[in-house]
Amino acid sequence: MDFWSINPYVGCEFGCSYCYARYTHRYVVERAHDRGRLSDAEFREFRGPGGWEAFERRIFVKQQIASALDHDLPRYFRSARAPERPAPIVIGTATDPYQPAERRFRLTRLVLERLARYEGLSIGIISKSPLITRDLDVLQALASRSDLEIHISLATIDVALIRKLEMRSPRPAVRLRALRTLTAAGINAGMIVAPVIPGITDDHAHLRALFAAARDAGARHIHAAPLRLYGGVRDRFVPVLEAEFPHLVERYRAAYRHHAHAPAHYARALRRRIQRLQAEFGFRVNRGMEDRYRSTRIAPQAELQL
Repeated sequence: MDFWSINPYVGCEFGCSYCYARYTHRYVVERAHDRGRLSDAEFREFRGPGGWEAFERRIFVKQQIASALDHDLPRYFRSARAPERPAPIVIGTATDPYQPAERRFRLTRLVLERLARYEGLSIGIISKSPLITRDLDVLQALASRSDLEIHISLATIDVALIRKLEMRSPRPAVRLRALRTLTAAGINAGMIVAPVIPGITDDHAHLRALFAAARDAGARHIHAAPLRLYGGVRDRFVPVLEAEFPHLVERYRAAYRHHAHAPAHYARALRRRIQRLQAEFGFRVNRGMEDRYRSTRIAPQAELQL
């Protein structure tokens, strides 16, 4: 990876059916079992009957994260030669750092307080939770000494749809209120639409509503990426498709049969749609890999078919 990551927790109570990070929970459980820290019976319980349930029911808390961070930061600073700056540090790449456990354990705040001691860092935070506004003081302190970019994650503003896809995540309205609070306090915060779910949240109506909501909340930026379906995620997500969107099941099986990532033609088309919306709503347009595909022409109505 071209960044460093910090995840104070493993597993996430929000229980989003599409979450790509379910495999991280599996690895932690398997390592603990291999090292004799979990008995065979505990291993079965912590893994879950279907291999995915424990991700949202058994949350691992990294209570030694402060000492681990102090140990790793010197290596982090040595990773770049002057005058280059060290790579970005992203908090919340494989779990939500502000999930309910954070109210009790406050590990994310502890990490931020440690990082706020330094200058010239590049810090990113990804979260669905309004709890992030609790730490506005330390976020402002961090932003005064380093580059800070916060991404509030939201896939749709449709509450009924959210409840089909994300079992216990915060409602869209409270996430948008948190985004508004952050930006009003001068924090560089925006929205990340990740994932965009093919056939479910990728139409113009859903995406335009999200972009409009982000703009109204004062978002400084908005990014989006299509669904990834790793093995452990399929076991959780496909049953949701079968129950709620049965007409999409075969299309998904065909599209994701050989790869975890969305088909290349779909990803290119989605990127174009996102870029048009970024321009329309006054956000910075992300070009990136899309420049390679300028010569490709896709009909607007057919472009997002799996």
